[in-house]
Amino acid sequence: LEAECCADHIHMLLEIPPKMSVSSFMGYLKGKSSLMLYEQFGDLKFKYRNREFWCRGYYVDTVGKNTAKIQDYIKHQLEEDKMGEQLSIPYPGSPFTGRK
Repeated sequence: LEAECCADHIHMLLEIPPKMSVSSFMGYLKGKSSLMLYEQFGDLKFKYRNREFWCRGYYVDTVGKNTAKIQDYIKHQLEEDKMGEQLSIPYPGSPFTGRK
């Protein structure tokens, strides 16, 4: 229902069928997506040792009443990350003397 790709992770809000286990769904999602990426970008196979594109772990939680809030968080995650990165950019000179 919602997804956002960050530099080193992905946030996704999904709904899976109740009969499907989370681990089997994540295995399918990671497997299929890595095959699609390797097919489109062949050099990734060598960079990521031919089938180790995703890390083994993942985090899962239930949403319940907070669906809209979580969707909003995912939509604006990149903006928040960029703002955080801008705040951490070192100033090249002294802020007190104006010299570099």
